[in-house]
Amino acid sequence: MAAISARKRIWGWFFFDWASQPYHTLLVTFVFGPYFAGMAAEYYATHGLDGQAAGARAQGLWSLCLTVTGLLIGFGAPVLGALADTTGKRIPWIALFSMMYVVGAGALWWTLPDGTGMWFGLIAFGFGFIGAEYALIFINSQLPDLGPPEEVGKISGSGFAFGYTGGLMALAIMLLLFVEQTNGKTLIGLDPAFGLDASQKEGTRFVGPFCAIWYAVFMIPYFMWMRDRPRNRPTGTAREAFAMLGKLLRSLRHRISLSAYLGSSMFYRDALNGLYGFGGVYAKLVLGWEITLIGIFGILAVLSSAVFCWIGGGLDKKWGPKPVIIFSIWVLILVCLTIVSMSRDQIFGIALAQGSTLPDAVFFVCGVLIGGFGGILQASSRSLMVRHSHPDAPTESFGLYGLSGRATAFMAPALIGLFTAWTGSARLGISPVIALFVTGLILLIWVKAEGDQTQ
Repeated sequence: MAAISARKRIWGWFFFDWASQPYHTLLVTFVFGPYFAGMAAEYYATHGLDGQAAGARAQGLWSLCLTVTGLLIGFGAPVLGALADTTGKRIPWIALFSMMYVVGAGALWWTLPDGTGMWFGLIAFGFGFIGAEYALIFINSQLPDLGPPEEVGKISGSGFAFGYTGGLMALAIMLLLFVEQTNGKTLIGLDPAFGLDASQKEGTRFVGPFCAIWYAVFMIPYFMWMRDRPRNRPTGTAREAFAMLGKLLRSLRHRISLSAYLGSSMFYRDALNGLYGFGGVYAKLVLGWEITLIGIFGILAVLSSAVFCWIGGGLDKKWGPKPVIIFSIWVLILVCLTIVSMSRDQIFGIALAQGSTLPDAVFFVCGVLIGGFGGILQASSRSLMVRHSHPDAPTESFGLYGLSGRATAFMAPALIGLFTAWTGSARLGISPVIALFVTGLILLIWVKAEGDQTQ
């Protein structure tokens, strides 16, 4: 590590965000998620369900996938974090989970438009998503090594901004060269690149292999410039890792600020992931958008994420992460209220003229706010976690952070699935995220803005 400059290590760390962001941007939210929802809804419609019921069934199936992967990610996160701190290794774990990312993303090619590959596609998506999220635990734990405490907020925000810029470029490439519209042409009027068959949605399905290739190429700077830091104590065994994890969990009852923060972030990050996981699905099922329009929406959202994260990193450095987190949550609550209260026919109960484009315009604004303040929320949350982490065991602490963000990651998609089934409406099914944001906001009352590293 000594032979590699601090600047290179920071940029190497940034490149993970650049490489991995397309899984969230292209697969979860703006391309594969809406493609899957539309494909599944059409499949169920051809098997006897009416349009609204078919859409609700499709959203329920997507929520099931995110629920199961959330459970698997959440229960494994703290164990992996403790094991990494005990053994002193992070890079090998990141390499392992990177392979899961590449294999899972690449396999999405076989999610066929006739619906016959639905379950295979869900399994492949979940496999890659687990790899992406497990790798992120170890990436987050490297943040304290990159600079002094007063700089980590800015570094974290810059990393997210760089990652969102990568996601923006990847999304633009997909829309311009691959994703086909109803007429079989891409956004700029071309046939899908490489001779891909538009009638079989091969341009859209290429999003999986594209993300796999993107990740494999842009992780090269990370593996070139990042190293595991030298250990100040001997490495241990897996048994010691579990013992360390148990000790850390028991210590939470004496660390009120950390416990409240983990609980708070558990709810508000779960709500944010719910918005990310179902935003594109909402646009497809409720507003009837084509994937190319959803992609344009995604470009604005991702661009706002990149810009807002740069700004948020400076605000974090000036005021600290907690006030930034609180303000971001309030903005997202207002956005959620707007989304739940809007359809093609009305907004907040006010009827609209037939064919009105106002819902489209409002949802575009909502996308900018979700992208911008969602990015700020994630970056400042990572910064506040550093203030609650022991410098000798950051992976262990970030394992708990991963647990708080993922142990209940099933909750938002599960609640959305239940509300969708209960109401029979994809639009009203989004409403549980409001309660999750509010709960997280309340728990922040007991969180110390300066952290509790000294406790």
